[in-house]
Amino acid sequence: MSHSTVPRSRAEAHDHADRAPAASGGATGTGRRARKAATGKLGPRLRFRRDRLLLLMTLPAVLLILLFNYLPILGNVVAFQDYDPYVSDNGIVSMLHSPWVGLENFQRIFEDSAFWNAVQNTLVLFSLQLVLFFPIPIALALLINSVVRPRVRAISQAVMYLPHFFSWVLVIAVFQQLFGGAGVLSQLLRQHGYDGLDIMTNPSTFKFLVTAEGVWKDAGWGIIVFLAALASVSPDLYEAAAMDGAGRRRRMWHVTLPALRPVIALLLVLRVGDALTVGFEQILLQRDAVGPGAAEVLDTFVWWNGVRNQDFGYAAAAGLIKGVVSLGLVLAANKVAHLMGEQGVYKK
Repeated sequence: MSHSTVPRSRAEAHDHADRAPAASGGATGTGRRARKAATGKLGPRLRFRRDRLLLLMTLPAVLLILLFNYLPILGNVVAFQDYDPYVSDNGIVSMLHSPWVGLENFQRIFEDSAFWNAVQNTLVLFSLQLVLFFPIPIALALLINSVVRPRVRAISQAVMYLPHFFSWVLVIAVFQQLFGGAGVLSQLLRQHGYDGLDIMTNPSTFKFLVTAEGVWKDAGWGIIVFLAALASVSPDLYEAAAMDGAGRRRRMWHVTLPALRPVIALLLVLRVGDALTVGFEQILLQRDAVGPGAAEVLDTFVWWNGVRNQDFGYAAAAGLIKGVVSLGLVLAANKVAHLMGEQGVYKK
């Protein structure tokens, strides 16, 4: 082998490798794609070829979302009409032939005292559930995570998660048997010479009753989420904190809670965005027992006016207001999460 074919140094070898792809256009393109792949900067076509199987797998879910979540948004045009579904058997034809009323439905809503009563009840229920319900899954998750025996931890988690699978009819029936006029609590009070207590039909305690039902039913689901976040915390952090002299409380404050903070911020943003939806089925089942003055919320207000009273344009206007306000709450809560240094629902 002659000396002319062997590079005399490593620098000349790199220079020879850099000049080699320049000999042909195809080799240059290959080298450019290789450099982009190495730096993570791929074009749309290359990204599509790389992720085409994943995109194909998500296509059915995307179609379902478009069909059941985004396509019905076009029906919000009913809020600006005196919609009459009996004009035609086809709902789209009925929208095309229903008379336009502009902002008349919105004007009626803002002048309706029942609407503002529903808004007040919705905000009060949301505030109670945010203060009383939201911290409970966090506390229970910390309690279960501190249990040493895995068997006891698994049984406790399963027992707390079981009510999540119950329907609201069953949940309300259980509470009726416990706190109703003929329930266990009332019978126990009468046996000891006290008057019976019917919490299920008391308008003044209805908001606390709804919150307690939500805690019993859905706290287990929140426990699952927070336990999954706790499972990702490295044991080395706890060992390092213990070596530095940190007790159990300080380890919880400086290690556990910071690990939960991103999940707490995300769920809090989602909960704020869902502030105007406080449980349609749950409240509708108990609405007649306490009356609309205490139990009417925005969802039941829309259902009562749209389905029962057949005033579809009026109900659609109320639902549109609720949707716009909820979107604003999500954006505002996510902005607060960004200011706190958390990602929230989406990045900056």
